[in-house]
Amino acid sequence: MGRKKIFSSVRAGEELLEAMAEAIRNITEEIKRPIDTEQSGSGRRAELKSIKESALDAKELITEYQKLETMIRELKDTGGIEAERDFSGGFSEQYAKR
Repeated sequence: MGRKKIFSSVRAGEELLEAMAEAIRNITEEIKRPIDTEQSGSGRRAELKSIKESALDAKELITEYQKLETMIRELKDTGGIEAERDFSGGFSEQYAKR
């Protein structure tokens, strides 16, 4: 039998980053595609709506890409992911027991 590969969060994250980058490139190419000028009315409106949704999807992917980059950097630097701290409370809550 072959050796089992050990799961690595860093490697999995980096593979996901590559896939997300490819998805962003694909969406961008789709958005760049020219709109059919012969279409009018609801067909043209539907195509414009599709482009807008694609742009929003790309924006969301970019945001998640940046979060994943940060997470991978933390994994490499510290070996773990730091929990997010909520400092929405007042001054004294910031320094309360942690």
